[in-house]
Amino acid sequence: MEIQEILSRQREFFNSQKTLSYKFRLDALKKLKREIIAREADIAKALYDDLGKSYTEGYMTEIGMVLSEINFALRHLKKWMRPKKVKTPLAHFKSKSFVLSSPLGVVLIMSPWNYPFMLCIDALVGAIASGNCAVLKPSNYSYNTSMIIRQIIANIFDKDYVTVVEGGREQNKALLDQKFDYIFFTGGLNVGKEVALKASSNLTPYTLELGGKSPCIVEKSANLKLSARRIVFGKFLNCGQTCVAPDYILVHKSIKDELIANLKVEIEKMYSQDPLSNNSYGKIINQKHFDRLRGLIDKNKVIFGGKSEASSRKIEPTIMDNITLEDPVMQEEIFGPILPIISFDDFDQAKEIIESHPSPLAFYIFSNDKKFIKFALSTFNFGGGCVNDTIIHLANPRLSFGGVGTSGIGKYHGEKSFEAFSNYKSVVKKSNIIDLPIRYQPYTKTKTKLIKKFIK
Repeated sequence: MEIQEILSRQREFFNSQKTLSYKFRLDALKKLKREIIAREADIAKALYDDLGKSYTEGYMTEIGMVLSEINFALRHLKKWMRPKKVKTPLAHFKSKSFVLSSPLGVVLIMSPWNYPFMLCIDALVGAIASGNCAVLKPSNYSYNTSMIIRQIIANIFDKDYVTVVEGGREQNKALLDQKFDYIFFTGGLNVGKEVALKASSNLTPYTLELGGKSPCIVEKSANLKLSARRIVFGKFLNCGQTCVAPDYILVHKSIKDELIANLKVEIEKMYSQDPLSNNSYGKIINQKHFDRLRGLIDKNKVIFGGKSEASSRKIEPTIMDNITLEDPVMQEEIFGPILPIISFDDFDQAKEIIESHPSPLAFYIFSNDKKFIKFALSTFNFGGGCVNDTIIHLANPRLSFGGVGTSGIGKYHGEKSFEAFSNYKSVVKKSNIIDLPIRYQPYTKTKTKLIKKFIK
């Protein structure tokens, strides 16, 4: 089916007002949940085939996350849909003020390859809960997961309500040339700019979930053993292909050697002494990214790991030390299993390094110094983050997720997803019983005095 025809039929479906009722949205979310549970094994296999994710990792970071998002929406949907009363100024007596949520219409969801199931379906949950029709465009790089998403959606939804468009750049371009009511994009900065440019030509609102170089500060008072364990988990999950992974470590010079020793221990504990042979350790999505990452590894600065295997597209968890801002690994978001270490003497030096890059998507602090934590959190601008842990802020549906500046525009997760795909209409309902005459001409001195008393 041609993309223009898909949009035309979805607009017709949306205009039928079928998606407006609470029951329709609730039933759609329940259908989606049942189908995901029924196809859990197929989804897990697709994630393994695309990214080498073990069943446990696939469930923990993708399938389980989606089910959690659906369950949260099911519990709160009725509350989200209710009109929200707000106070009315005395000057508007007698009247009531409230805000109504309404769906935007036909929305486009473009998702990436690194968490191909979760980052596609999580956004869809928000679109369904808000009462929209949706076109999903999964990444062509994660082909197997894209195919499973298409099958799941086709099994439970009328294509005039929710459908999947597969393919590569040609399909992306064809979709972006259309007039959608909203675009939700997750991916890299360069493509994000193209999406924003296309959307602006149609005055289409959008959310961009991008990325950036997310710093991880390890301060002198940190518990180094526990810090190392949590950093290793967040950095090398999904073979480092996580938009909120710690991109690089800034560690106080007095504890650098001890931290590195602990990092090495934790890597071996989690991934064994031979990660390339570990079936629970993921792989790089394709040859292009494998080659790019290999090019970022400076053998003269590798102090742990560094080996790779072209046939499986696996790269060992790799630590590089004595890194400077001029090194290639600090010129772009790494998005792979390479962890640069930079030491600092004082906070001003660390601040200078962090601010040499645009505001990051995530920010991590390891410290037991309350003053330092408070100062660091208030000093830097970032999307979200953790104190004494990494990436787990994504797993709380009550916390919004999104970037700032070049790391993203807009927020979602939980109620924020409902808000992202909704239009909020502000309404004043005026009584016909009383009609105060002071706002009407002719204006007198008495009326002016009364208006000044009411409007403050």
